[in-house]
Amino acid sequence: MSTRPWIVDDDLWALIEPFLPPWPRPVPDRLCLQSVLYVLHNDIAWQLLPLELGFGSDQSCWRRLARWQRAGVFDQLHRVLLAKLNAAGELDWSRACVDGPHPGKNGGADTGPSPVDRRETGSKQHLICDGRGTPFKVITTAANVNDVTQTLALVDGISPVAGSSGRPRRRSDALLGDKGYDSNARRDELRQRRILPVISRKGSPNIKGMGKLRYVVEQTFALLHQFRRLAVRWERRTELHDAFVSLACSLICWRRRKKTRS
Repeated sequence: MSTRPWIVDDDLWALIEPFLPPWPRPVPDRLCLQSVLYVLHNDIAWQLLPLELGFGSDQSCWRRLARWQRAGVFDQLHRVLLAKLNAAGELDWSRACVDGPHPGKNGGADTGPSPVDRRETGSKQHLICDGRGTPFKVITTAANVNDVTQTLALVDGISPVAGSSGRPRRRSDALLGDKGYDSNARRDELRQRRILPVISRKGSPNIKGMGKLRYVVEQTFALLHQFRRLAVRWERRTELHDAFVSLACSLICWRRRKKTRS
């Protein structure tokens, strides 16, 4: 990884620039995006952005981040990168994996008492990825929301992925989940979507070999939390937190795309 990972190279900028809405401000969009990446990687307060890097004021940067999120900039970038990975044969549609550990937070929207952290207020990230750990979708909820309630939202939240012959794809052949996703009703819903549910049942031994297949989702969470801003949620506004999450998913896809081209 670059020693300055917040620097936006020309290839990435060429992908993201067409999605950016007009913003009549003196600080160029590219510099502002680099300020967002600086915060994402280093987990510093907005007001501590180094002025010598030319990022502009903290308010200008986070307001533009919110505007980009409302315009769907990072979701569009994520879809484009998924399509490029799909075209290169780098997505594994044989299975998708779900999980839902949570970063802590002290207040704000979409938070609730954590059932595993002395009832501290916090939020949870629910993730679905492909069989190689490429992130498809992340949903933020309160920490006391059960994982099983987000199963279908994650599955249905995958945008159609182009890049291969035929219609864009959005369904994996199977869905792997731990006992937190045990629900006969959810299994029936998945089968209706032509997805094979491979989910361990409560009170029974885990499905043999499940851990070996599901390790990729833990690996993806580890990649997300290498972006220090996501290891612990500080944004009180959910849209800002979701913007950081969506951007981080895009960057994971971007790095994998660069690796396939090297």
